Amino acid sequence: MQNITPMLARKDERPQDEPRSSLPGAIIGFLSYWCALAIPFLLYGSNTLFFFLYTWPFFLALLPVSVIVGIALSMLLRGQLLWTTLITLISVICLFWLLFSFLSGW
Repeated sequence: MQNITPMLARKDERPQDEPRSSLPGAIIGFLSYWCALAIPFLLYGSNTLFFFLYTWPFFLALLPVSVIVGIALSMLLRGQLLWTTLITLISVICLFWLLFSFLSGW
């Protein structure tokens, strides 16, 4: 006769402190990039478009960096969306503004 112990049915085998997915962090990073891209347009108007005409590869390179920052912060903060959103938004805006001020000559 076999000893069969009833097991509780679990939906997933991950520990509770591990986030479910990195997708929310990636979406937060992606949206933070677009928010950071809008700030120079709000401050300087449509003349920013001429500046971006020549420097777009540098700013486009920040897109995957922003997504990776969002994923990393989401994993570090264990999926707490409020803190992930706030810290990702601040860090991406700082990265974007640092590049913008460096290319525009401080």
